[in-house]
Amino acid sequence: MGELLEGIVKAHSRILPYIKRTPILTSRTVDEMLGCKVYFKCENFQKMGAFKYRGACNALLQLSEEQKQRGVITHSSGNHAQALALAAKQMGIHAVIVMPENAPLVKRNATEGYGGEVILCEATQKAREETCASLIEKRGLTMIHPYDNDNIIRGAGTAVKELLDEVGDLDVVITPVGGGGLLSGSSAYSKLSGKVGQVYGAEPTGADDAYRSLKEGKPLPQTDPRTIADGLRTSLSQRTFEIISEYVDGIIPVTDDEIIEAMKILFERMKIVVEPSGATPLASLMKAREEGTVTEGSSVGLVLSGGNVDLSAFFESYR
Repeated sequence: MGELLEGIVKAHSRILPYIKRTPILTSRTVDEMLGCKVYFKCENFQKMGAFKYRGACNALLQLSEEQKQRGVITHSSGNHAQALALAAKQMGIHAVIVMPENAPLVKRNATEGYGGEVILCEATQKAREETCASLIEKRGLTMIHPYDNDNIIRGAGTAVKELLDEVGDLDVVITPVGGGGLLSGSSAYSKLSGKVGQVYGAEPTGADDAYRSLKEGKPLPQTDPRTIADGLRTSLSQRTFEIISEYVDGIIPVTDDEIIEAMKILFERMKIVVEPSGATPLASLMKAREEGTVTEGSSVGLVLSGGNVDLSAFFESYR
């Protein structure tokens, strides 16, 4: 898969005019708490608030002129929806977004605000796929899958490329895993570049298909995901499963309570807003340190994948 490493490098050059080079933060408090040197790649500060913008830009920039004129479509519970809507708007492409009815309102509103045409469907994978297929047939739209797409994966991998370019080699990298696009691109770049010793995926116990899939040696679909981390409720594809199987050392599942505790640390100690999916890597690192999976003194890179949190209840409490 050497072409995957080259693809990530080329994707980074391609999308540089469009993306933000997000900051890498550290915290003495977190380092002392965990006995590690931790580097936070803050994709919560990316345009539209998540790493997904990287892959969306990379995919759209490689469409033909005819495809751009016809428009694009995707299905997403939130961050990919926003990313594709914003990237498409900036490139003059119409984007149709199929969203499940239970998608967070803050993400739906943002998607529409970015110019995406939102179409709601039942909150099942089957409903998403059938709705997209019908619209593709009717309108001739091009599908930009949230993670089962090589250009999306390569774009996602550019976040870890930036991290390693800035801080150098690391002992461990941890990213969230839902559909697997971010973990695929991150693990491939980490291992193929020779700059990272171990790569782990962070996953909620209530949506642990990646953990179960690696144990069984085959993709196991998500059935009834129940987790606060709405961005991680999707299942791996065959494509992402194969990449993750090749380059990932393991999946570290964490409970919703552990994710909330990680969010609290990020809010209180680092003063940054991170959504549950984005806080999952810190929760997994905390568990890995307790269990000895990550050893004391390790240098660790965490990708905080997004910061799109609905804070309306918080602000309402002050009225």
